[in-house]
Amino acid sequence: MAHHAQGGARGREKTSRLASDDTIAAIATPPGRGGIGIVRVSGPAVPEVARALLGTVPEPRYAHFSAFRDAAGAVVDRGLALYFATPRSFTGEHVLELHGHGGSVVMDALLQAVLQAGARAARPGEFSERAFLNGKLDLVQAEAVADLIDAASRDGAHAAMLSLQGEFSRRVNSLAEQLRALRTFVEAAIDFPDEEVDFLANSDVVERVDACLADFEALAAQARRGVVMRDGMRVVIAGRPNVGKSSLLNRLAGDDAAIVTDVPGTTRDLLRVQLQIDGMPLTVIDTAGLRDSADPVEREGVRRAQAALAGAERVLLLVDDREGVEAADEALLEVLPPGPAVTLVYNKCDLSGRAPAAGEGGRSWVRLSARTGAGFDALREHLKACAGYRAAEGGVFSARRRHLEALARARSALGRGREQMLGWQAGELLAEELRLAQQALGEIVGDYTSEDLLGDIFSTFCIGK
Repeated sequence: MAHHAQGGARGREKTSRLASDDTIAAIATPPGRGGIGIVRVSGPAVPEVARALLGTVPEPRYAHFSAFRDAAGAVVDRGLALYFATPRSFTGEHVLELHGHGGSVVMDALLQAVLQAGARAARPGEFSERAFLNGKLDLVQAEAVADLIDAASRDGAHAAMLSLQGEFSRRVNSLAEQLRALRTFVEAAIDFPDEEVDFLANSDVVERVDACLADFEALAAQARRGVVMRDGMRVVIAGRPNVGKSSLLNRLAGDDAAIVTDVPGTTRDLLRVQLQIDGMPLTVIDTAGLRDSADPVEREGVRRAQAALAGAERVLLLVDDREGVEAADEALLEVLPPGPAVTLVYNKCDLSGRAPAAGEGGRSWVRLSARTGAGFDALREHLKACAGYRAAEGGVFSARRRHLEALARARSALGRGREQMLGWQAGELLAEELRLAQQALGEIVGDYTSEDLLGDIFSTFCIGK
């Protein structure tokens, strides 16, 4: 909602992406038929838009029942108008919300009336982008807005709300402040070498660097759990034809998502299913049986299967428990991409007579029956453990893969600085690595952010957000 402005971010200068005399508008509710639909307007011309549609500028922060009129004076709809004057709004600009009846024809007509009054159509995510550029949200909080909308579970929604409230940003900013204080001390010692401060011989510096490294590890671990909460894990089911891949997918999904027959090569294309395991999002992909085939359709299915394997985070390689791992299965293991980890799944234990089980050994393995469901609890627990997921973990905030990459670069810079200090007594190099670490952390919250990155981030948002 427009009145839920966050004040945790520092103010920023507007970039070329945001013209100061531009006013934007969009339908902020999903398309279709509903009881209520909302058109949102933001920018300096909002008072003029309000006068054109309502005949007056409403009192800020009060709901007013009004008739909404187009340029010809015809009543388009009647509903509530809410006006938020700058800077006390979601975007930091003048904001007007028109709450009308939620039909697509009514909403389109109302939006057209707003555009005729001087606004332009908003780009995806442009309202949240303006909130970021005007210092109402930092970049982590802005991304959390989209994560909250897209949350696939209550745990995911709670994690996104923690990030929106600034939990992740506070942790990042606290770590950045530690780096800033340490860098100030190091640079002071470099600039004033005649002072009786030999910082290279001061064990306190090493302890402070090590404390920062420990904090990096703790924050990165929590951020990784946040990424799992948001993105889940991409799992590809692979194996020779007729070992039960589609049956495994159906059992995991709790539905007949894939056709199952005794005929080898039934699955010709990739079949993706989105599901949850105790709140953890999971994308499971069923693939064509990996074998040589003269059938051009099946060959294309195998090619797509191999492409899916390259993008997986975990591969479930199915084998028939009655036969165990045969030479053909070993050959598949040899040609699997090096990136994803592999779990051997021994299927059809109901036919082999072996009990369901799971273990590690040289490679993770699970024995189960896709037909009866025996052993699937162990498989679900195994997948959660592989992703590092812990259900209902109250302090987990949502995070994205770009955050992990930035944290890794910052931690790497600090590690290099520590080595330079201990190995070469190079205080200047330590100071430079501390600067690079600070900059990497600043990329997370948006203190150092390229225009291209902003475009990539906000282009994934809803039009009205």
